[in-house]
Amino acid sequence: MPDPILREPLYTQPGHLLRRAQQISASIFHDEIGSLVTPMQYAVLCVLLDNPGIDQVSVAGLAAIDTSTAASVATRLEEKGLLSRRVDPANRRQRILTLTDQGRDLLLSLNEAIGRLHRRIFEKFSPREEARFMALLQKLVDVNNHQSRAPLMAARPGTGGSSGDDPVSGLA
Repeated sequence: MPDPILREPLYTQPGHLLRRAQQISASIFHDEIGSLVTPMQYAVLCVLLDNPGIDQVSVAGLAAIDTSTAASVATRLEEKGLLSRRVDPANRRQRILTLTDQGRDLLLSLNEAIGRLHRRIFEKFSPREEARFMALLQKLVDVNNHQSRAPLMAARPGTGGSSGDDPVSGLA
């Protein structure tokens, strides 16, 4: 019998299950993609595909990561030749990020692997279950976005995206 100290058993707590789901997703991502990019790097590349030439802070908001993490991810992607960074002439403290041809080619080459990832995650779901799960997961994320330490931000005017767009749906 479980110890009565816990109100909810660990394996029924939503936070634990979400962490496990993310852990499983990341593991499958690495199985399919290998060491080409991390899930976070992939998200940043997708944001740049949909929003070319935006600043690093906006990339962070659209990828729902903190700005210091976005800076380190951008540095690693630049080192790999997948994006370019330049100082924003209008605000010298900002960096403008652009996907390189190599970055665009990588995203194109990953389409099949991302498809396999999706199929592996949902292989035991019916199409109806998958759609319902995704709708509920999107609702969970949307209604709790304000509670995140790095909330998803709407695209800024003139950045190539439009408010309400799904910033990473272009290739997923």
